[in-house]
Amino acid sequence: MPRLRLRHALRAALAALVPLALLGAVAGPAHAAPEAAWPEPVPVVSHVETTDPVVFITLDDGWYHDPAAARLLLDRRVPASLFLLPGAYSYDSGYFHTLLDQGRSRVENHTVGHPDLTTLDAAGQKAEVCGARDQHLAQFGDGPRLLRPPYGTYDGTTRTTARECGAKALVTWTYDLTTWGGWTPPTPRLKAGDIILLHFNETVTQDLERALDAAEAAGLKPAPLRDYVTE
Repeated sequence: MPRLRLRHALRAALAALVPLALLGAVAGPAHAAPEAAWPEPVPVVSHVETTDPVVFITLDDGWYHDPAAARLLLDRRVPASLFLLPGAYSYDSGYFHTLLDQGRSRVENHTVGHPDLTTLDAAGQKAEVCGARDQHLAQFGDGPRLLRPPYGTYDGTTRTTARECGAKALVTWTYDLTTWGGWTPPTPRLKAGDIILLHFNETVTQDLERALDAAEAAGLKPAPLRDYVTE
């Protein structure tokens, strides 16, 4: 291409680009619409990393209100984490008011109806987790800070829902020492930071005594789980 024709072609191209550049300067850079904020997933805790000589006692559900178990928790000043179902205290909330008001226990979240949360969509999980939080807060004046998913099953939605509903961690367990159907699991040698799962069932007092004896044998003391679970 002769030099003169090349020069004319370059001028024509520049002339076409200048209006586009000016339009961009006037309109400013294009930005995508901001996405709705989504909470960060909470951590999952089955054992607390600590050098303190402590162990954590947790009790689930709440259907069986054994006076002997309550007396044991109160007399020994056990800071138990009670992962309660609202239906389990609706007919006798006084049992748990006594544990909270006169002892060192705290109520935590175990959902409203004890479903496998992984079978629910985000809205269903939120209804279960936030719903339990709201009922606990209304009944006891103390909102839960920890979530234990029923059956220990959870997914990514559970972890973000837990955060959205005010939990700072999803807690499972190190050892389940619950007696079911007459079968008692073997007692392990506990280590600092272990989380023990029990249930408010017909053997709760015996299971609780066994857990406390195992902690004592290992030189460990029950401690408040809330105080050791960080963000």
